[in-house]
Amino acid sequence: MNQRFKVVSLTQQQAPLAIRELLALDEPACRTLLTTLRGQPGLADVLVLSTCNRTEVYYSAVQDQSAVIIDELARLKNVADSTRIAPYFVSITSAKAAVQHLFEVAMGLDAQVIGDQQISHQVKQAYQWSADAAAAGPFLHRLLHTVFFSHKRVRQETGFCDGAASVAYAALQLVEDLTAHLASPRVLLVGAGAFGADVARYFGASSRFRHVTICNRTRAGADALAAECGVHVLDFADLAHGIQEADVVISSVAAPTPIITPQLLARAPVLSHKYFVDLSVPRSIASAVEAVPGVLLYPLDAIQSKASAALERRLAAVPQVRAIIAESMAGLQDWSGEMEVSPTIQKLKNALEQLRQEEMLRFGKKMSPAEAILLDEITKSLMQKVLKQPVLQLKAACKRGEPGQLMELLNGLFDLEREPAVALAQ
Repeated sequence: MNQRFKVVSLTQQQAPLAIRELLALDEPACRTLLTTLRGQPGLADVLVLSTCNRTEVYYSAVQDQSAVIIDELARLKNVADSTRIAPYFVSITSAKAAVQHLFEVAMGLDAQVIGDQQISHQVKQAYQWSADAAAAGPFLHRLLHTVFFSHKRVRQETGFCDGAASVAYAALQLVEDLTAHLASPRVLLVGAGAFGADVARYFGASSRFRHVTICNRTRAGADALAAECGVHVLDFADLAHGIQEADVVISSVAAPTPIITPQLLARAPVLSHKYFVDLSVPRSIASAVEAVPGVLLYPLDAIQSKASAALERRLAAVPQVRAIIAESMAGLQDWSGEMEVSPTIQKLKNALEQLRQEEMLRFGKKMSPAEAILLDEITKSLMQKVLKQPVLQLKAACKRGEPGQLMELLNGLFDLEREPAVALAQ
């Protein structure tokens, strides 16, 4: 394991919605922060992950760099005093704990709705940004590929991903409960981005909701999604009227400031009770709309898991998921250990190969071409046999977590410090 690997994390478990939305990062911001941190001395393996419920930075460094990272994040988000936000972050400086945390996040164990599959796509996206910025080193590449392979195993071997227990599905369940008294509730979906598309697909597939309309700032995006999901489309210019007609308004718009405000509602007065569900970070529905008579607002923090059957199956599968994570982490540890001793193994190979070539050169002049070829084959075979046991012992020492003494012994016996850690030309 890369003992320098760490994470500084802000999630729904320790930070209120107001702080999370203040520090939420869109793609350009994530890429900017990656570039900034990559330029910091001593920082490597940088991964910036920002979702609706978390903002996290994974990195490798000798010392805890969480203060530096929080300062840079504050500067990026125009927060004048980083000490204002620092208490909401948790710094995990144990490499094993940091790796475990990333596995649990990517699998959906740490999601607001357990098993939420959105997060795995967001981790893949974050990894791509790191790769694009040349911020990912060998360890992070190996770690993320191990995470993705483990996620594939979880999907194939367990029931942890069965059903639809995402936040989008939880919103559907909530609205079903809220509108149980209505024969044919009218639902307005605002936003056709990636998250809004998931919401639209759930509502479009539900037999409970027949009057579903989608409204998006870009009409083309709404038209495409409406065609896919079998729902209606409303021009964004008619948003106020659409709200007036709806029983439920669900907003998942990515915007720096709320788009649904008391002023907007004043243009089309609320004539009956309406339910507003805000799935956005930052919030796209102003909290002040709750002061409007007849309005009931459900922010993201109020969304609870309603997918009871799927949730039960997922909870039952958690031990299997953790077993897969433990197995994957053990494999990653073995790889990390081999990476640690591989320079010594290569130097040992180089030292023996140098001796072999020196002896071949010394005796080759006394042999015929056929004899020289035969001796070359014999000495190569002998060298492989000599190497086999030290290499096996080094790898075994890695698994025990104690390769240091054996590496030191081999270095002394063969004077390996003078050898380059690269293969000799053949």
